[in-house]
Parts: sequence; structure tokens; C-alpha cells
Amino acid sequence: MTDLVFFIVLGVAPAGLGAALGWLARTHLWQRRLRRKQAFFGLPDNSESLLVVNREAGGPELTVLRHDVFALLELAALIKNCNANAQVVAHDAAQQGFGERTEFCVGGPASNRRMAAHLASLLPGVRVNVDAEAGPDRGAFQIGSELHRLEPGKSEYVILARLTAGQRKESRPVFLFCGQRAITNQAATRYLARNHERLARKHGNASFALLLKVVNSQAYGPDVVELVADVTRAAQAPLPSPEPEAEPAKAAKPARSAKTSHRAS
Repeated sequence: MTDLVFFIVLGVAPAGLGAALGWLARTHLWQRRLRRKQAFFGLPDNSESLLVVNREAGGPELTVLRHDVFALLELAALIKNCNANAQVVAHDAAQQGFGERTEFCVGGPASNRRMAAHLASLLPGVRVNVDAEAGPDRGAFQIGSELHRLEPGKSEYVILARLTAGQRKESRPVFLFCGQRAITNQAATRYLARNHERLARKHGNASFALLLKVVNSQAYGPDVVELVADVTRAAQAPLPSPEPEAEPAKAAKPARSAKTSHRAS
């Protein structure tokens, strides 16, 4: 009987040790992935972050478009998975600098003053046409010398950016989701949630700005997203100044007619 117990223990012990080592290895890998994710988002354990959204123009209450609500839910899940906390703030109430807390700013500059300020100071090479009388150029993105027009429901663009200011190592990033329509904001947050590991491997904790294209949203919603280009360099450089118009050529003066003299005969 004693020999039987001994052989049973001898057989079970390696299996238990292997299971314990496997559990420790998985825990270590999980913690390492968590730390990388927290570093990318600037969200250490129990840290605070801001979700900055636009306020509907009809009144003082904080009301958000349906697709922007879905965008906030995507971001809230990311923040919770980093063991951090979030506070929702209206765009005209977030009167503070950046770098102290991670910020997620959702919405275009026409309805989000905070986004307009971030574009002006951090991405001066981006201009969004908010002129209501701009015709086909309304809502268009100008990034450097390139123009990207809005085709509602067919071809829509959104800028996804991770930006840091200053050289402080502990400075927290600001994430921008600047879309031509609310559904593109949701598409950008979903793209970030699905691809943050790849983006962290490629960019590390450096700043970047990506131009995304939402394809046929009237049929596929925010799910079909294409990466158009990495526009970091063009977006961070000032917009090229428009070339001066050529002056109209001056009309040539008529040639003077030769005077003829008549001698008296």
C-alpha cells in the first residue's frame, strides 16, 4: 500500500509542478501584455483619464449622438481593462492642459472646441472645412497638400492620433478621434481597440496620426475600415501657404503714331 501511494505521488507531482509552472508563465505573459497596454495608453493602475465629448447645441444638458455613445463604450472597455478610471467631460468644460491625465477626445472641430484646440496646437497641418456653404468641400480634410472629401454613407474619413507634448517621460498622451461624421468616430475607436497591440509594436509610445477611411457605412456601419496613410509628418507640419495669384497682364499701350509735317508749298 505504501509503495502504491508512493508511485501515485511520484506520478502526480510532476503533473502538478508542470501545471503550476504553466500557470506562472501565463500569468507573467498576461502581466507583461497588460503593462505594455498601460504604457501605450498612459493608464497605470488606478489612474484617471478623460473622455471629452461634444455637447448638443440645443441646451445645457450633456447629450451625445448615438454613434459617439458607442465610441465612448469602446473606450470605456479599454480603460477598464487597463485597471484605470474614466470621467466624461463636455468639450467646453475640459479647461485644463494635457499631459497630466490621458485624454480621449471624440468629435470633429465643428462641434468640439477641445478638438479644434488640439488640431491647432498639435496638428497644424490638418484643416477641416466646417463652412456650411462649402458645397462638396464641406467637411473635407486637408492634410498637407492632400484633400479628402466626404461622401456620406460611401466614403468617409477619420483621423486617429496619439499625441504627446513635451519631453517628460511621465507625460500622458491625448488620443484624437476626429471624424467627418459620428459613425467614423466610432469606427476609429473600434479600430484602436482591435489594433492597439500592432500600433504599439510599430510606434511604441511615440506620437502618430493615421488617416482611416470608412467604406460604405450605410451598409456595413463602422466595421469596414481601411488605413489610408500614416500622415504624422504632414499633419505636424504647418499647412503650405497658398500660392499668390498671378497679376493680370497689363494691356499694352497703343503705339504712338508718327507725326507728319507738311511743308507749305
